[in-house]
Amino acid sequence: MSFLKTLALGTALAAALIAGPAQAENVKVALVVKALGIGFFEAAKKGAEEAAKEVGDMEIIYTGPTSTTAEGQIEVINALIAQRVDAIAISANDKDAVAPALKKAMDRGIKVISWDSGVAPEGRLVHLNPSSNSLIGNQLLKLAQAALPEGKGDIAILSATATSTNQNTWIEELKKAQPNYPGINVVTTVYGDDLADKSYRETQGLLQTYPNVKVIVAPTSVGIVAAAQAVSDAGKVGEVFVTGLGLPSEMAGHVKSGASKSFSIWNPIDLGYSAAMISYHIVKGTAKGEPGETIPIGRVGQVAFDGNGEGAMADPFTYDASNVEEFAKIF
Repeated sequence: MSFLKTLALGTALAAALIAGPAQAENVKVALVVKALGIGFFEAAKKGAEEAAKEVGDMEIIYTGPTSTTAEGQIEVINALIAQRVDAIAISANDKDAVAPALKKAMDRGIKVISWDSGVAPEGRLVHLNPSSNSLIGNQLLKLAQAALPEGKGDIAILSATATSTNQNTWIEELKKAQPNYPGINVVTTVYGDDLADKSYRETQGLLQTYPNVKVIVAPTSVGIVAAAQAVSDAGKVGEVFVTGLGLPSEMAGHVKSGASKSFSIWNPIDLGYSAAMISYHIVKGTAKGEPGETIPIGRVGQVAFDGNGEGAMADPFTYDASNVEEFAKIF
């Protein structure tokens, strides 16, 4: 080896020693949503990015299909496996259909959690519910009762997709709680697939087929807005009321018009933040993502996971004419 080559090698080695070990790459967390372009998930993205900024070495990859299908999410998952992300945090369109692709991701060393809408246990480590499922089901009935004349009458449910994990769970819990509300009669459940135009048409069909329905309960942020608009366009404001789960920014006008008296939602910003924090801790090894574990979620606090690996973030919150404008400025 020549003197110049030896000198160059020695200089490079010295520089490396002075610089210290190479900087570790950011933890790459993919936040996979049911579909792009939905306000609820856009708000969750903000929360996840807040978490990334807070910890300093996390990168959020916000992604999802263009429509609420399991097939679209599977394509997204396979692309993320190829990208070798560190974690996938998914709100599933179909808990069973996406599980094999997510299991493949875990077999490749990717940490997988579900949030908002769950995944079959074999396809994830833990699941973060936005609230307690039983509390949500009961809350939906309380909202309907508050909107019904004398708290009694026929109601109908406008859901997202027929396979949506969280929607089906909440509707099941609503029906379990129904004996506590003897004056309420659920006449039917229809599905708008979390598409505004289809949800609007399904509401039109409800108004025509069930003229005695006084309240439409939509446990979906897309469906509740579409239903309120359909009620307004049909000239039924004051006769039929819409409630369920929605975003203040999207529902403020419908509360003001009288199409909706009240509705509920947890803070989706907090939900995205919490999902990102859980993913980060599992990747970094400060949590394992096991049933029975309690994992810190930053400013939100902590979440305790049960024997099935499921945990709840917070109770649902009610929005009405007294506070919706204030929260509409936030999300």
